[in-house]
Amino acid sequence: MDDAQLLSAWREGDEDAGEVLFERFYDGLSRFFRNKAGEHAPDLIQRTFLVLLETQGRMREGTTFQAYLFGVARNILLEHYRGKRRDGERFDQAEQSVEDLGPTPTTLLARAQETQLLLQALRKIPLESQIILELYYWENSTAKDIADVLEIPEGTARTRIRRAKQLLEAQLAALAATPALLQSTVSDLESWARHLRDDFKPRK
Repeated sequence: MDDAQLLSAWREGDEDAGEVLFERFYDGLSRFFRNKAGEHAPDLIQRTFLVLLETQGRMREGTTFQAYLFGVARNILLEHYRGKRRDGERFDQAEQSVEDLGPTPTTLLARAQETQLLLQALRKIPLESQIILELYYWENSTAKDIADVLEIPEGTARTRIRRAKQLLEAQLAALAATPALLQSTVSDLESWARHLRDDFKPRK
């Protein structure tokens, strides 16, 4: 069965189907939440799968299961951050970064200077841009997938991907200790992004 069929079977009571989905997508969800919610990641992963199970809505025509899943995960993450805001305190994912939203300690130890720099820069750009780039580089999401996750037109998603890359490069330039480190990171950004993805060792 494909992912959508597994989800349907799980909702109808097939626990084995749910276990297959969990195994297929746990690593991706772990990366998604650990770099934004730290120690809260396991709980947010469980909540994401619970929403998948309990929601009776169907995926929109043409939407991949992965995009549907990360759309749910994004909503769970935003709810998490809204819950941390004090009454009346403003929350804007298009402007505020993970660092702006409060400490989210992570035990991740990036192995190379370039991946350390990239991790810092990702956490300093607006949350929405961080989500976009992590989906793009880590989960191989297309512009269409990202549009479905963010619930925006595909053309708008393409614009936001370009803008997110620009914001990331600006942060890399601001944080790099030396011009050589900046050049090494930016010149092979996709490769270093893959290395950083691999540094996130999921914990089950």
